[in-house]
Amino acid sequence: MTKEAFSPAGKSAAEISKGATEILVLSETDVMECIDLSQLLDVLEDGFKALSQGKVVNPPRPQLDIPGAGYSLAMPAWMEGMNLTVKIVNVFEGNLAKNLPSHLATISLFDPLSGLPVCIMDGTFITAVRTSGSAVLSVRALARRDARIATVVGAGVQANQHLHLLPLVRDFAEIRVASKSFDDAAALARLHPSVVAVADIEAAVRSSDVVCLATHSYEPVIDAGWVQPGTHVSSVGVAPPGGEMPIELIGKSSLFVETQDAFKPTPVGSCELAGFDPDFGTELGAMLIDRAPGRVSDQQITTYKAMGIAMEDMVAADLAYRCARRLRKGKLIVL
Repeated sequence: MTKEAFSPAGKSAAEISKGATEILVLSETDVMECIDLSQLLDVLEDGFKALSQGKVVNPPRPQLDIPGAGYSLAMPAWMEGMNLTVKIVNVFEGNLAKNLPSHLATISLFDPLSGLPVCIMDGTFITAVRTSGSAVLSVRALARRDARIATVVGAGVQANQHLHLLPLVRDFAEIRVASKSFDDAAALARLHPSVVAVADIEAAVRSSDVVCLATHSYEPVIDAGWVQPGTHVSSVGVAPPGGEMPIELIGKSSLFVETQDAFKPTPVGSCELAGFDPDFGTELGAMLIDRAPGRVSDQQITTYKAMGIAMEDMVAADLAYRCARRLRKGKLIVL
């Protein structure tokens, strides 16, 4: 005979039901109001350190393709002290013609002791701000201390978030935005009174201390020869099979990545890093905990290639969730 399992209340497993479960729901507005950008950079730094210390469970993301339309990624992560976090992000480029973002995401949080859901929040803003946040964190950690000129290449959502974040990490004398379409760059610059739109991308890159690539380009948007000694270059664009960052630039730089998974085939890794030995790249977190060198010379070119990982969603969602609980934002639903 098998021994039947009973709960402390004396019910058998067959008699136990989940019952009504209250879940906090946070809208895009709630999330935006609950994420302080300076705090975001700090929790991202803590997350990168924990990641390189082996404290974060961050499995590779599976991809579900919808032919002719887009694709969906599932991105789970967990570390002690956090809720289980699962983001579903749907990437549909055709959405822009429908006046919708190309990246739409939802994040769910689950109690790590029971697995019960505790929160569902919009993840679209988080996806944008944590990606640009990781790139700007790389600027904070790797750009020269005397960096004065920054250029953002791109005029979309990611570029917009870069422009919010860059002033938090250096006292830049000038921040520029450039794009294939000058009109797009000018439109974005109008949202940021201190930002200058420029038409000549080459001239802007040649005279910049920091260059942030934030496009959806299938080919390099700058030339490696434009990047001067001592520059830090970050890249967040993901557009297989090509990509926005020149391979020649990667080869002559000190490269930093989120994890060694960056060297795996897409959708986990970066198409620009295909063929590179994983030992060529240094984890950003390893540098932050002094296990690996960062910038060691004012003449050194440093690069950071981001793919976006679930750890970043986890710490950003945790920041939003804790703030929402504290400020009593959001709505409760019963599941």
